[in-house]
Amino acid sequence: MKIAVIGAGIIGVTTAYELGQDGHEVTVFERRGAAAEETSFANAGIIAPGYVTPWAAPGMPRKVIGQMLQRHAGIRVRLPLARDELAWMWRWYRACNLEQYLASRTHMRRLAFYSRARLHTIRNALRLEYDRSDGYMVLLRTERDRDMVQPSLQVLREAGVAFRQLEPEQARMVEPALNTDTPFQGAIQLPDDEVGNCRQFALLLKNEAQRVGVTFRFNCSVAAIVADARPAVQLRGEPQAQPFDAIVMCAGVDSAPLLRSLGIALPLIAVHGYSLSASIREPLNAPRSAIMDEHYKVAITRLGNRVRVAGGAEVGGHASRKNLDTLRTLYKVLQDWFPGAASIHNGIQEWKGARPMLPDGPPIVGASGTAGIWLNLGHGSSGWALSCGSARALADAIAGKAPEIDMQGFDLSRLAR
Repeated sequence: MKIAVIGAGIIGVTTAYELGQDGHEVTVFERRGAAAEETSFANAGIIAPGYVTPWAAPGMPRKVIGQMLQRHAGIRVRLPLARDELAWMWRWYRACNLEQYLASRTHMRRLAFYSRARLHTIRNALRLEYDRSDGYMVLLRTERDRDMVQPSLQVLREAGVAFRQLEPEQARMVEPALNTDTPFQGAIQLPDDEVGNCRQFALLLKNEAQRVGVTFRFNCSVAAIVADARPAVQLRGEPQAQPFDAIVMCAGVDSAPLLRSLGIALPLIAVHGYSLSASIREPLNAPRSAIMDEHYKVAITRLGNRVRVAGGAEVGGHASRKNLDTLRTLYKVLQDWFPGAASIHNGIQEWKGARPMLPDGPPIVGASGTAGIWLNLGHGSSGWALSCGSARALADAIAGKAPEIDMQGFDLSRLAR
């Protein structure tokens, strides 16, 4: 089949690779000049399937309201709020019930474990080398943090996920550089989880996709998707639309307006996240792998010779403006745990990225209901963790084969309920 993939983030690149591996003639259209330039550019990089969970959870609305006036809030709602953001928030609020949360969490974690296995298969088969390290540890600052994490540990037990509950002294043996002046009550170590540079992986896999015949067209802005006898891609500035047998939408938030003209309405908005990236000044003062500060919901990861600090979830406001309080929180958490690790006064990168999120949590992976149009989008903050599995499952569906895992819960029809 002749297939177009719209978007060359981690979702688009993995999708193009899997389709190319299956023998399809694939063309990827990307408005940026290279792959993984937007949401996939500077995320935390954590692959922890047991911790993949929907944002729509019981108690979350109260938590968001409670954090509104806090200086170091992990979740922020900022003005102005667009109409589609207000509508999304209402649907998200309705999805914050226990029954839907448990179902969505089950679906997302099933895909996350499959995706990690697929990532390992690809990495080993292609011998891809990118900045990565093994292990993930959740730090619990307070007794309340320790109490609040207990239900999650029971879920990990039921799922057969390996973890250890550590006292502070044991946690410091895993991460010797942890600041001795910052007290905490304990930690959860997940030795089978990992951290990896999402953008580096995407660029390497893009090269492998090209080797199997995938064509990448960069600096191409898609003006419209045409649903005709054969679906077609209309590029801005080109007189005629290009026909394909199938089109896969992997353009994140920008997928919504393109699909709207086809009568496909998606409650998809940007929930912005932040990160800092800096060169490591002294390796002995830096993390060995990845830690999550459970109190502030901020991750600190080791990516080769760099350290990355990532966190924050922001709805509304101006996409081009960075929130200084969120950035201060990232700097604070880095200083609390690994002072002296990063060269923060020498070329530090401050980044804000748009996570394409659906109100109930899981992405949409599958048919759109319009002939020839397929969807692989809405992964939110879990795009890196879900990318390889989503791509393989979608490629199987396009080929008319049953995916290797149950893809219940990732269909577009669920949003009509």
